Amino acid sequence: MSGLHRSSSPPLKNGHPPQELLDDLCSRFVLNVPKEDQQSFERILFLVDCDVLRPYVAHIDDLFKDFTDYKVRVPVTGAIILDKTYELCILVKGWKGTSWSFPRGKKNKDEEDHACAIREVLEETGFDVSGLLNKDEYIEVIFGQQRVRLYIISGVKDDTAFAPLTKKEISEIAWHRLDDLQPATSEVISHGITGLKLYMVAPFLASLKSWVSKHSVPVPPRSGLPRKGICVWKANNSSTGSNSSPSTKFTSNANSIDTGPGKSFRNFRFDSAAILRALEAGFSA
Repeated sequence: MSGLHRSSSPPLKNGHPPQELLDDLCSRFVLNVPKEDQQSFERILFLVDCDVLRPYVAHIDDLFKDFTDYKVRVPVTGAIILDKTYELCILVKGWKGTSWSFPRGKKNKDEEDHACAIREVLEETGFDVSGLLNKDEYIEVIFGQQRVRLYIISGVKDDTAFAPLTKKEISEIAWHRLDDLQPATSEVISHGITGLKLYMVAPFLASLKSWVSKHSVPVPPRSGLPRKGICVWKANNSSTGSNSSPSTKFTSNANSIDTGPGKSFRNFRFDSAAILRALEAGFSA
C-alpha cells in the first residue's frame, strides 16, 4: 500500500460517527440479515467484527479512497419512465440534498443491465417495469469512468401509484414535464428552468427528446399541465425541502398501511450509544 493519504473530510463530532450515518448503515446492512440475528446483540456485533476491522484502522484513509475509486467505476442502470403522452417523466429525489434523477442504481456482481434496472426502479419507486422494458431501448452516457444506462419505459399511466421500497433513500417522487427540463449545459446541469438540480438528468435529455420525436404518441398531449413537478409520493420525515408543487390527483398516500417487503423492520432502531461503547471497548482491548 502506498504512503498514507490524509482525508480532507471534516473530523467526526466527539470522535463518533453521526447518528444519520449509523442509521443508514443499520438500514442498509444490519436490517437485511435474518430475523434471528437481529434478536441477538452478540450477532449484531459479529456483523461489525472488531477483530476483523482492527488491523485496518491505521489505513482507513487509503481504504476509503480505494472504495470511492471503485464505487465510481461500477456501472449504473435504471429507467426513464414516460407517461402515455410522452410529456411527463418520473424523477426521484434523494433522501438528502436537493438533486433529482431518474430512478437508477449500481449493478451487483454478474448482474445483467436490464435486471439491475428492474431491481433498482422497483426499490426506488415501487413500480415493476419488467413487463414494459425493451432491452434494445435505452440511452447510455459515460460519466468519467462510470457507464450509466437508462432503459426507456413508455406508456405508463399518470395515476400509477409510486412509493419506494427502501428506507431513507428516496424523499420524493414526481412527474416532471420534459419541456421544462433542459439538455446539458454548464448552467442547466446545476439548475434547470424550474430550479431543479438536474446533474444526473440533463445529460440524457437531448437523446430522450430525439427518441420521443421518432415515436408516435399513444395519447394526444394535454394542455394546462403545471410547470413544476406533480408530486406522487413524499416522505414525511425527510430532512430535505421539496421542489415540487403540492400533490395533485395523482398523489398516493404516504401514510397508507405498509404492506411492502420488510414492513416489520422499518420502525426498528438500534441503541446506537450501546453499540458505540461496545465498538470502542473492542478497539481498545
